[in-house]
Amino acid sequence: MLEYTQSFALEYLEPQQRARCRIERVRFAYDTQRWQAGYFELPIANGDYVILTPKEILTRDEAWINQSDLLDKFHDICVSLPDEGLRAQVNDHFFKQINKRTKEKEKRAAALRTIEQFQELLDYYIRWKEEHGPEAHRSADAKVQETQLQFVENIRALVSKHLAGTEFYSYDSSYEQSMKRVMYLKHVIEDQGGQRLLYINGKPVQREVDLHVMFRLTWFDNGHDLNAEVNNGRGPVDFKVSKGKKNSNLVEFKLAKNTALEKNLQHQVKIYEKASDAKTSIKVIMHFSDSELQRVMDILKRLKLTACKDIVLIDASPKESASKAPADWAGKYGSRSSR
Repeated sequence: MLEYTQSFALEYLEPQQRARCRIERVRFAYDTQRWQAGYFELPIANGDYVILTPKEILTRDEAWINQSDLLDKFHDICVSLPDEGLRAQVNDHFFKQINKRTKEKEKRAAALRTIEQFQELLDYYIRWKEEHGPEAHRSADAKVQETQLQFVENIRALVSKHLAGTEFYSYDSSYEQSMKRVMYLKHVIEDQGGQRLLYINGKPVQREVDLHVMFRLTWFDNGHDLNAEVNNGRGPVDFKVSKGKKNSNLVEFKLAKNTALEKNLQHQVKIYEKASDAKTSIKVIMHFSDSELQRVMDILKRLKLTACKDIVLIDASPKESASKAPADWAGKYGSRSSR
């Protein structure tokens, strides 16, 4: 990637747009058992170098051949084994480990143990995947297109149509800046049609990491540092916004469907605050349906956090037109749009 970026920079960029940069650990010298640095002519942006990455390797799903897919296809592989003797041995080994009360997670563990015992199953699986190579290309192309749409086109539309030139890109205090940006993002999503940019092919954002990337891409340089996945020994926190050591704030983005949401709200952020020397934190929870909203409200009620000003709910559910919306919609959940 460094060599590709250097070739691009030398061919297409002006001298003032690039610089010769020292990059650590670019190759390993086996004779001396040491990493070696290298020098490359790279693009420069905001005082740092840029490495261009082929978008084909930026898709978010697992490789075409992977363990999760292997376990998903375990039953089909067993049924299709041409060797009757092997098929009988495999089935016997697997079914001895499970019963009617066995949970799905335990079944997958039993399947993995069976594959470890009969490694011929790997050969059948890999052969099947190789025979369906064209499907892999179609799947990869579709993932690249989705990534392009979600992280390039939709973010560009969100910034240019809704955020550029607004209060989203102002303020000094790290907490104030974080909160006002979150609240403005909430306004865009709930009131200005921004929720449409969180859907791909009619399906909402499925992973929190995608939500993190989208938020990161909307945060332009303005004197504050925005560090993602900060880890100070207690595990990573989504974002740390800071302007000097004494002016820092943490921001956590969560999807309402997250099964660990209640545990996170109860314990996680307080630990992160202490580890990061941050005095304040904001928890942003995005929901895509009324059932998800109700789940969040139930959790907040159990934890006695319904009045917490640092928890922001964002409604990203599909919106009806004003003429179709029921008259009592706004009053259905008292704190829905006020928080």
